[in-house]
Amino acid sequence: MKHVNQKRKWLLPFAVFGISAVTIVASSFGNNKTRPTGSSGRAEIKKDVVQCCNNPNPNHACLPARQVCVMKTILGIDPDSYRDEDAKSVSSFATSPMVQEAVKKGMEWIDKAQGNDGGWGAGSHYAQQVMDPHAVPSDPASTSLVSMSLLRNDNTLLKGKYAENLKKGTEFLLKAIENCPPDQVPITTLTNTQPQIKLGKNIDVILTAQFFTNLLRYELKNEQLKKRIEKALDKCVAKIQQTQSANGSWADGGWAPVLQSALANNALESAEDVGRKVDATVLNRSRNYQNKNFNADTKSVVTGDAAGVILYSISSTARATAKEAKKAEEIIAKAKKEGKLDGKATVSEENLKKIGYDELEAKNITTAYKVNKAAQGEAVRDDVMSGFGNNGGEEFLSFLMTGESMLMQGGDNWKKWYDMMSGKLVNIQNGDGSWNGHHCITSPVFCTATCLLILSIHNDMQFSMQAIQK
Repeated sequence: MKHVNQKRKWLLPFAVFGISAVTIVASSFGNNKTRPTGSSGRAEIKKDVVQCCNNPNPNHACLPARQVCVMKTILGIDPDSYRDEDAKSVSSFATSPMVQEAVKKGMEWIDKAQGNDGGWGAGSHYAQQVMDPHAVPSDPASTSLVSMSLLRNDNTLLKGKYAENLKKGTEFLLKAIENCPPDQVPITTLTNTQPQIKLGKNIDVILTAQFFTNLLRYELKNEQLKKRIEKALDKCVAKIQQTQSANGSWADGGWAPVLQSALANNALESAEDVGRKVDATVLNRSRNYQNKNFNADTKSVVTGDAAGVILYSISSTARATAKEAKKAEEIIAKAKKEGKLDGKATVSEENLKKIGYDELEAKNITTAYKVNKAAQGEAVRDDVMSGFGNNGGEEFLSFLMTGESMLMQGGDNWKKWYDMMSGKLVNIQNGDGSWNGHHCITSPVFCTATCLLILSIHNDMQFSMQAIQK
């Protein structure tokens, strides 16, 4: 594999955002979407309602406005574990009017881009010039990404301006899994889509699993629908685990497989968070693979699985190690509170062993923590942020993973990152409300969904914080 020793190049321009927005010729979008129909023996999504959960935390309260309780956020963060200063920082954060307008326009474009089958599509790798979302077939990966952006922007299966879009997208994905034979890994008959060629052949099932996990973070009153989603998620998890390579990465990885591997890691961690059975051996192999892609001490980056692009490797590592890094901080904080460690103690192998962790556990936890912190710092360097040289869907996805990692760790770094990133994204938004790539994943559907996820990255955490503070 290719190792690149990093040197700081602070004067390198922000090439990735220096380009002017390319205006896409707006297509005529008809609002002729069909209402999803139920199948015999299946729960109708349109009948679903949500209810408050039974959180035992005495300080917890559900959100009346959304009629939903987010025990953990879409990122898998438990708000109770956030430090007071971090909670205050997130809950008081407000986006600028320019960002709010950009999100509004983006959501309107997504609404018009939905297909009659309830899905969204990115199109073929061999037809990257096609920008009309209605000229391409719907695919699970793009539909999952869009559905996650709807969920993050205050839409549920019951409420929200785009609740109907979310219902249709959910039904599209459930049918994709239910119609797929158990022994078949691909959940779609489509091949050579832009996400598949650039991220990997398993990206459809990986992103679909992540979306189902996000849905299950909401308490679904319709038990039949909940069981349907859980069953579909279990099938996704089995397919993801089946395709892992011996080194912990994921097979058929496309042009930049490290991104697919990071997303697979996130999908499995999230599925485990909502109570689904995940093979610990598979997850440990995945985490070890991500840790080896970046050396925290030397700042050496492994880019062999990242198409030689440092951004892809570092952002993937930062996101994939975020949960373990947060766990490390929580362990030390708890030990200090209980008087088992000095008040100034930090995350280290020595301190973890002092409070009962064996040598291997202490080493693994500390490694993930060190790698995550170092990778976050490297990921926001100008020369790293330039990615491939201009924006493709892979760049937007890398920015998203970097931002999610920062938000999961708390502190003010994510706010500084968000202010910078949101300004850049607003500047390159197309006149019709979409975003598109300039290489590889050019799809406006894929890119718009990812940019909306970035611009609303704090939303799910804010709702959770508001619930706890009530």
